[in-house]
Amino acid sequence: MQILLTAFVAADGLRARMRAGLLLSVLLRALMSGDLQAQSRIKDVATLQGVAPVEVIGYGLVTGLDRTGDRTLSRRGGQFTVQAVANMLRHFGITVDPALLNTRNVAAVMVTAEISPLYGKGSRVDVTVSSLGDATSLYGGVLLLTPLINPADGEVYVTAQGPLVVGGMQAEAAAGAFFSRSGRNHALTARVIGGGVVQKELPRTLQPGQPITLLLKEPDFTTAHRIAEAINGAALGAQARVLHGGAVEVSISSEKDWFATLAAIEALPVEVDVPARVVINERTGTVVAGGEVRIGPAMVAHGNIRIQTQVSPAVSQPAPFSPQGQTTVVPVPESQIQEEGGRLFVLQPNTTVADLAAALNAVGVSPRDIVAIFQALARAGALRAEIVVL
Repeated sequence: MQILLTAFVAADGLRARMRAGLLLSVLLRALMSGDLQAQSRIKDVATLQGVAPVEVIGYGLVTGLDRTGDRTLSRRGGQFTVQAVANMLRHFGITVDPALLNTRNVAAVMVTAEISPLYGKGSRVDVTVSSLGDATSLYGGVLLLTPLINPADGEVYVTAQGPLVVGGMQAEAAAGAFFSRSGRNHALTARVIGGGVVQKELPRTLQPGQPITLLLKEPDFTTAHRIAEAINGAALGAQARVLHGGAVEVSISSEKDWFATLAAIEALPVEVDVPARVVINERTGTVVAGGEVRIGPAMVAHGNIRIQTQVSPAVSQPAPFSPQGQTTVVPVPESQIQEEGGRLFVLQPNTTVADLAAALNAVGVSPRDIVAIFQALARAGALRAEIVVL
């Protein structure tokens, strides 16, 4: 697969254009070398039907915060946090009036995890913790024992507990009517590594001796046909047939080791057919184009108009020997319009992404302009690919 990737640079000018040109040149050489056309394993492009992961969710409390938890007395505070703390203490034989609770060291959180039917009872999984109230940071907190349920049946499948790993931090200070807060990254979402323990196994529909179904992550009839051909030609004692563009059914001979054959099938290489697609992220200025993208005959003229306005100070002095008046500084507005020289290049029929990258790099087009050029080519009908805007 050929890829054209560009990214916005922080500043304009010669150095920014040189960095953009260097990026395009390096990627262009990679396109020409063909190193990106490697095959993928079947396990990387397809999953087994019956072992899809299931999301579980629960409500819990994080304690041990340094006065960065939910507010309890303020009207804007989370009342559910106060009620949850009171209920927890009641389980330990401590009765507390919720109206008297005054602590900022506790935060209400939602806890989520993902489990698979291949997990057994006692398997450990990572869990994600996110703030539910008005806490300012979860840094340094510990998640209390939280049951996670499967929304499909309401049963508890995982229990989670442990110290949080936070990727960000927050700091705040107050002095009278003045308040200051600073932080780095996001401190209201955290992970508990291995903090979830599977308490109930999911039902397994994948049974040895039964036909299996491979579900393609990106449904495509060409890729599905190649997967079936790879399995039938591998002499593994397995027969595959395409059910539709997103599924391939495989029957394994009873004379073969079922699990060993399944492992061998997952490791088979297959060439994935990539659709002609151009993905554009206008917020970051990123353009990713697949190698099957073709561009019809087109003429591209590129030119920038730069408008600059500024206010310059000017000194105004009174006339010589004037009995009145004084020297003052007067702002003088100025405006200027500059139009850069136009850039013109012609695209021949069936131009590839690599050819377009070379042409754009030759005329020194910036990454921001490349986004506009791709969109204009799509509007003109010259871009033979699907445009996906993020």
